[in-house]
Amino acid sequence: MNLMLRRAASAFPTSSSRRLFSGSCFDSTAPAAAASPDSSPGGLYGFPVLRTAKGFRRFVDDAIERSGELVSYVSLLPPSGEIIRALDEISDTVCAVIDSAELCRNTHPDREFVEEANKASMRIIEHLHFLNTNQSLYDAVKRAEDIPLLTDEAQRAAHALRTDFEKGGIHLPADKLERVNKLNVEIAHLGREFNENIMIDPGSLDIFPASRIPKHMHHCFKPIYQPIHKMTKGELKVEDIKKEKGFRVRTDPSMLSSLLQFVSDAEVRKQSYITGNSAPHANLGVLNKLISARHELAQIMGCKSYAEFAIRSNMAASSVIVSSILLNLSKIVKHKADEEFLSMRDFKRQVCCGENLDLEPWDESYFTSMMKSSLYDLDPSVIASYFPLSQCLEGLKIMVNSLFGATFHKVAFAAGESWHPDVIKLSLHHPQEGDLGFLYLDLYSRKGKYPGCAHFAIRGGRQISEKEYQLPIVALVCNFSTGTGSMAPRINHCDLETLFHEFGHALHSLLSRTDYQHFSGTRVLLDFAETPSNLFEYYARDYRVLKTFARHYVTGDAIPEKLVTVMNGARNMFAATELQRQIFYSMIDLTLFGEEAAASRDTVSVVSDLKRQYTSWKHADGTHWHTRFSHLINYGAGYYSYLYARCFASTIWQQVCCEDPLSPTVGAAIRSKLLQHGGAKDPANLLRDFAGDNILECCDGGVAPNITSLREELGL
Repeated sequence: MNLMLRRAASAFPTSSSRRLFSGSCFDSTAPAAAASPDSSPGGLYGFPVLRTAKGFRRFVDDAIERSGELVSYVSLLPPSGEIIRALDEISDTVCAVIDSAELCRNTHPDREFVEEANKASMRIIEHLHFLNTNQSLYDAVKRAEDIPLLTDEAQRAAHALRTDFEKGGIHLPADKLERVNKLNVEIAHLGREFNENIMIDPGSLDIFPASRIPKHMHHCFKPIYQPIHKMTKGELKVEDIKKEKGFRVRTDPSMLSSLLQFVSDAEVRKQSYITGNSAPHANLGVLNKLISARHELAQIMGCKSYAEFAIRSNMAASSVIVSSILLNLSKIVKHKADEEFLSMRDFKRQVCCGENLDLEPWDESYFTSMMKSSLYDLDPSVIASYFPLSQCLEGLKIMVNSLFGATFHKVAFAAGESWHPDVIKLSLHHPQEGDLGFLYLDLYSRKGKYPGCAHFAIRGGRQISEKEYQLPIVALVCNFSTGTGSMAPRINHCDLETLFHEFGHALHSLLSRTDYQHFSGTRVLLDFAETPSNLFEYYARDYRVLKTFARHYVTGDAIPEKLVTVMNGARNMFAATELQRQIFYSMIDLTLFGEEAAASRDTVSVVSDLKRQYTSWKHADGTHWHTRFSHLINYGAGYYSYLYARCFASTIWQQVCCEDPLSPTVGAAIRSKLLQHGGAKDPANLLRDFAGDNILECCDGGVAPNITSLREELGL
């Protein structure tokens, strides 16, 4: 999918006083725009057409009709910036449908809405491929790019649109272009099937007796019963047969993580690990088809591999550069990661009284948690007592007000706008600038909902006229527990970091002020997209930030500085192992879509070999964890972006934010030099201007992060 739909997979502003369009850029002869959110009350996400599930059909019809009008309009225009503005409106119209359908199908509890959103998504994506291969649009963009446009952003948009049209194959002979279109549609379908399988088949197993599951987790599972022993007919009456209580355990990623951390029974951990990491089995076949389709697409486009095709437009520019960085990081971290592995193995042998015991893959979370608690005298329940979810949300508000002088206010829903009673809507307001955007929060776990945490864009910001700016609308989706009984929901420190990470994506979207929605917020180069979100994780670990909101749910006392120090010490205890894991994930992604893996080897063998090569841990036979590694779909040879972002964020934190993280001066720098530009400026230039030239290195035509700050942070 090319830049007509420019999207980063997960997601991330000061209001700019610049109004880059002038006079003739807003041509009064352009066809009138269709209704958007807020133009009339009611409807899902504020779209009046979505008052019912079947409204998605009209939503698609209207978008196709509107984009058709604009295609005809563009084909008649002389070379000018109006071509770019009209193309951006086409992109805005199509993205509104795609993004709304994506959020709906991942979060809506009504199956009819989900099914209609699925159909709408596939229809509009097929229309998108038509737009991306429309010769008159391509010719118009080339005409516009060949003349001096009024602004640098307009010039950058023209260049980006032209090159991404070509990425869609528009310059190819007719037979090859037709094949590229079919492959793109096939890839979209396979990606949808892969993610749906993850939700449909999380895996499950029955555990008897119930005592093998920690009591604090009992409320998470469905109780089941079985006879204690077999009885002959007539031996006892049915009502006298004694039954043993157990639990049917779902092994979705969130629940599996808890099981592996808290269950002391090694056999239960093993069963849970193998079950959870062997589902969904159907995705083995889906992934093989996806690899094949992407590889064929890349070869038609003149590339040796899909990795080369996907990365060449990013900052890295080359899969060779990415591979070199990953190999270098792997060598640097290996010694310390091996030391951490051996220390855990020795700890297990001590606890379990077995001199020859080996570490198994299902041991890592359990013994990591136990070692941290033992060394730092940490009680997870004590930590969570300072993080009631309501207070954590208050912390986000305090941070935004301190940094940017803006405040969040709860907004009442119009009829049909919300999709679940748990959802709340906030407006981000600045005293001088007015409303900056809107944020939906859908934070609690429920059946059928997207199982992780993510930021979803619903509408991008753009300059509609000289005096009117289209405000961004985004949703932050998490899967926190709702709490038990009368106890308010509380989260652990890891969940707090995740919340701040996703909120960083949301701020990127809400605070960007680009002339084109094409560049709004997180619509940036993929290996830059995770930088703001990684930066805000540091705020979730800093005592000066935590003390402003982290208060004990009973006493109201602020979190002690000593506890924060201990928390961070425990967090860093296996930092090399965690970095090694991220390198391993990146290598999986890079290798599966590389030149060699596209040939014949099965993906299970590829992943097991990579695990032995890049981690200290062995592969568990029969498992295929990567079949629910959804980043293979959303990122596709781009997972390395997390490591790029980690390096960039470490440098920014140390060079810009660390001294006084909540100061308005720091906030102004984050906003004006990083967030507000979205994808409208070269990210390498943004990073240099923000944190100095040493934040990155240029090599072989691409950009690589300077890893010095990260090495210092981790003691490597």
